Amino acid sequence: MVTFSALGPFQVLLDGLPLDLGGQRQMAVLARLVVARGRAVPVTTLIDELWPGQPPAQALSTIQGYVSRLRRALEPDRAPRSEAEVLVSAPPGYALRATAEQVDCWHFERLVRMEGPAPEVWASMEEALGLWRGPALAEFADLTWASTEGGRLEELRLVALERRADAGLRLGRSTSLVPDLEAHASACPLREEAWRLLATALYRSGRQGDALGTLRRARAIWRDELGLDPSAVLQRLEADMLAQSPHLDADPVAAPLSVQAGSGLPSAGRTAGLVPAEGGDPAKELRVVVADDQALVRTGLRVVIDTEPGLELAGEASDGEQAIAVVRDTRPDLVLLDIQMPRLDGLTAARRILADSDPPKVIMMTTFGTDENLYAALRAGVSGFVLKTSPPEQLVAAMRAAAAGDALIDPSLTTRIISAFAGRTDPGAPPALAGLPDTQLDVLKLIARGLTNRQIAHTLAVSDRQVAGAVTELLDHLGLFDRAQLVVAAYESGLVTPGR
Repeated sequence: MVTFSALGPFQVLLDGLPLDLGGQRQMAVLARLVVARGRAVPVTTLIDELWPGQPPAQALSTIQGYVSRLRRALEPDRAPRSEAEVLVSAPPGYALRATAEQVDCWHFERLVRMEGPAPEVWASMEEALGLWRGPALAEFADLTWASTEGGRLEELRLVALERRADAGLRLGRSTSLVPDLEAHASACPLREEAWRLLATALYRSGRQGDALGTLRRARAIWRDELGLDPSAVLQRLEADMLAQSPHLDADPVAAPLSVQAGSGLPSAGRTAGLVPAEGGDPAKELRVVVADDQALVRTGLRVVIDTEPGLELAGEASDGEQAIAVVRDTRPDLVLLDIQMPRLDGLTAARRILADSDPPKVIMMTTFGTDENLYAALRAGVSGFVLKTSPPEQLVAAMRAAAAGDALIDPSLTTRIISAFAGRTDPGAPPALAGLPDTQLDVLKLIARGLTNRQIAHTLAVSDRQVAGAVTELLDHLGLFDRAQLVVAAYESGLVTPGR
């Protein structure tokens, strides 16, 4: 059997023996097909991504030669002229035919997504972390697709660490978890979930003073690095500890666990991604449509909406086509839309929903969205992203923020994605921002950096109404219809550059 390893040095084994995959670029062809997770990769994409900017004149025949040699290595006993079964032709390109058990990164991702009672989650995360042999796809780090996928897999590793710890807390293993969580929080100081888990483990180990000290450390780091206070989740945890709330000493349970909030978007360092609406009216009745192919997720969101004053469930859908039909029938204020669904994916559904006249706001729900999908969603004009397993208060804040016109785009995530794709020319991108007055350009820069209307008004010493008017004028001038598209326009035009 052929097995593929990408969670460390890239290699392929045939019946346990390593194969000679040829030179670096030939090996990159196979690695790129692994990253595609069984989907076809067009030959033109392979050429563009293996030789960014300057493909050789004979690039097509070179790719064909690579594929032919790789096929001989992968299936040495295949009869001449017979069809390949592993690296197959899939017009207009090629695809890898393998099971999740044959490809370590596919199996790894499936394990990280596993849900169930705490003992099962613990075992799944242990197995997932045992597959990790080092930085993923490091040999190809100079290629954008590989560095992006490597970052995504590293994010999944951190999620697995946190899910394992959360399961361990439920199983009463607090004391043994503390050293690993100390190392995790120190290595990833901007991950809210790392601090929450560490403080909880310390508290349940009888180290209440150390637990409170940990939360103070988190506050100091966030203020120094981000100029932000910790999120409401950490603030509430600190208040509960000071009050010695009984729920913190809850007996271990084996309740089903899903992927935890606080990590799941592919970002180098996740900040507080949800920005509560500052100018929204909390009394306004918001009609919401929920679209997700998982009944459990829809049920959880239904409970959140039904128990929150001012929110009303307008309808549900289990795939993209249903979502479009339900939205058109119910005319909601807001749509919570899963990015990956059968029949019609969430991204395509979002484009169609937003193309209608007077469309609702759309929040894309994701657990492990790829950078390409997130970038495409930014272009489509969604109001932002939210982890489908975020705490209820964050989900409610997200819905109210989107309804109020604020984009829920984590600035650090936006900057990183725009930076990764900045070299790609989009014929549909907005024209240069020539002709805009400096006052509007100032507003656009602040929008791109993640500020809300109220924050912009405070920064520029103007009224909220003036900022709202400037945002409307910007949208009209550029032919756009959502705040998230303004962020893309600012970066693509060079008005704001990553890291500046």
